Parts: sequence; C-alpha cells; structure tokens
Amino acid sequence: MKTLLAAICAVAVATVYAAQPVLGEIGKSLQVPTDALGWLVSAGQLGYLIGLVLLVPLGDRFDRRRLIPLHLGLVGIGMLAVALSPAAWVAFAGLAFAGLFAVVVQTTVAYAAAVSEPGERGRNLGFVTSGVVVGILGSRLIAGMMADLWGWRSIYVLLAALSLLLGAAALRLLPVDVRPPSRHHSVLVGGIGRLLTEPAFLSRGVIAFFLFASFGTLWSGMALPLSEAPWHLTETQIGLFGLAGLTGALGAVRAGHWADGGKANRVTGLALVALVASWVLIAQLPWSLTLLVVGIVVLDFAVQAVHVSNQHILTAQHPDRVSTTIGGYMVFYSLGSAVGAVTTTVSFSAWGWAGSSILGAVFAAAALVAWGLGLPFVGKPRSGEPDSARHSGSVTHRE
Repeated sequence: MKTLLAAICAVAVATVYAAQPVLGEIGKSLQVPTDALGWLVSAGQLGYLIGLVLLVPLGDRFDRRRLIPLHLGLVGIGMLAVALSPAAWVAFAGLAFAGLFAVVVQTTVAYAAAVSEPGERGRNLGFVTSGVVVGILGSRLIAGMMADLWGWRSIYVLLAALSLLLGAAALRLLPVDVRPPSRHHSVLVGGIGRLLTEPAFLSRGVIAFFLFASFGTLWSGMALPLSEAPWHLTETQIGLFGLAGLTGALGAVRAGHWADGGKANRVTGLALVALVASWVLIAQLPWSLTLLVVGIVVLDFAVQAVHVSNQHILTAQHPDRVSTTIGGYMVFYSLGSAVGAVTTTVSFSAWGWAGSSILGAVFAAAALVAWGLGLPFVGKPRSGEPDSARHSGSVTHRE
C-alpha cells in the first residue's frame, strides 16, 4: 500500500513541476517571454494553493479512498488540456486546473499518517513523501528526455495517462477510509485559519515557506543558465541533474526514523544550516558542474529532512484533523514554491546566476532564522489542551 501511495504522490506532484527543465522549449512553442516563464510553474502552484485551502480539508470529512481517485482523474483532464494547448493561456489554465487537484498529494499523505501507528508514523511519512521528491526531481529527467525525443507535449500526455491509471488502482486496492461524523466543510476550512493562531504551527509554516522558496529558486531557474554559454546543455542533459537531487532527497528518508526517535527539531536546525551552505556550491554553476552537483545533493537532502520533520511534528500534534493540518502547512509550501519560481527567473534576467544564488541563500537563511525564533514554542501543547490529552506518539512532547 505504501508503494501505491508514494506513486500517487510522485505522479501528482510531477504535474506541477514537469515544466521546469523545458521552460525554454515551452516558451518558444507558445511565445512566452523569458521573464514570464516562471509563471508556467507558478500557475500550477497557485492552483495547488487554492486546492490546499478548499479541497484538502475534505479528507477530514469524507472517505479519502474515494477522494484520491476522483482528484487524480481531474488532474488527468488538466494534463490533457496542457498537452493539446494551442496557445499560452490554455496551457496556463490547464496547469492551474491540474494544480488545483494535484493536492491529492496531501490527501494521500494524510491518509498515510492517519492509518499509521504512532511509533511508525515518521518512517511511513518519510516513505510516502519520498514519492513527492521522486515526482519533483524524477520528472525533470523524464521530461527532458521526452522533450528531446517527442517534444514537450509528450510528457503531459504521459502524466495524464498515469493519473488515470493510478486513480483506478487506488479505488480498487486502498482500504475504505470511513470518516466519523464531522463538522461542516466550512468549519474545517476555517480550521486552517485557526491553526495560524498557534505559534508552533505558524513557525513550521514560515520555515516551509522559505524552505521551498529556496528549493524553487534552484529548480525553476537552473535550466536557464545551463542552456546558455558556456554549457549549452540539452533538455535531456539538464534533466539528468534531477538524479543528483534525487540522491540527496532519498538519502533524507532516514529523517522519518530520526523523527520517530524524538530528534525532529534538532534535525530541522542542522538541515537548514546545510541548506544555507549548499548555495555556496550551487553559485559555482558558471564555472563548475561538479560543485553544482554536490550542492544539489546537499540542498535536496536538507529540504526533504526538514519537510518530513515538520509534517511529523504537526500531525502528531493534531491527530484528530490530519488533513486540515497538512493542508494548512502546505499552503506555506505552495506559496514559497511559487515565489521561488517567479523571483528566480526575474533575478536571472536582471543579474544572472549570481543573483539567483544570492536569492536562494537569503531564502535559506530566513528559514534558519524562523526555526530559531520558533524554538520557544516547540513542545508546548495546543492552547487549551493539557499535556495528558496529547497524542502519545507526538515528537514535540519529547523535544
């Protein structure tokens, strides 16, 4: 079951990020100017943001086993619209529509967290969310290769087919997830707003915002300098850098075990220091691809370690509303990713890769500062909730 859930996460998130290595080709095909290319990624991320607020909380009210295939089917429709788009506005609309329902990723992660035993939640989240990393980074490799062979539209045809196939598999293979009587959907959506009043939740959200802004700065901007002098790499060659990121991110699957052992907050701090340091290596792109590869491995290890630790802490604090909590947390993720995607292309157009590297490092440093400022709130129970009422598996109880 975990493998199926991870595959769903991989394909769904790939629909948002597959454009990254082929931005130049899509821009030429649909006549999108260079300084606006970042919006091809951000369109899906903004749709994702809306879905996080409106759709993910449904998982706390309805059977997630039925929500997952429904949303995957709608993702497939959005991908077909992109694949067949005759003009830029159709592609933007298709990406936004697919992004809206690509939040099936968070419904899937919430499903995994809800059915896990407390002592296994961290490792299960680590395994399932590894699918997210495979989707983000693996799609770069596959998209680059397919674009060289059959054009950029072919990747969206493939993603549409995979979305529909996985939706059918989920409906057939996943156990029914019966929801107890729950509050109205508007109350659940309002719960995201109430989470923002909790300092511990807000701290983790701000960390996620800057974390994924830094991540987006690299992966949404890197294709531009690599396709220019002195490297002049093809889409396939640019996509191969996804293997470096995949190596680093999958290495951080261990973060789930560390979280189960009560080290989630410590791992977060150390990983954010590594994230800042990675940009020193990534900035060497104009002179050394070797240092770039090392920097990518470090960056993606750090991002995945922090992401798993954050989700472990928050789902342990809110076991009664996992979907709403993850949805609220991922709002910060989506906003950060969109900001990173847009600002890196603008920065590159104005100041080259040096500007993008400084931007990514600033985002990383801001995440580290947010972690430090949030330390006093880690381990404190929710407002009005005694320690005895907290989930026995909560990492924050031990930190």
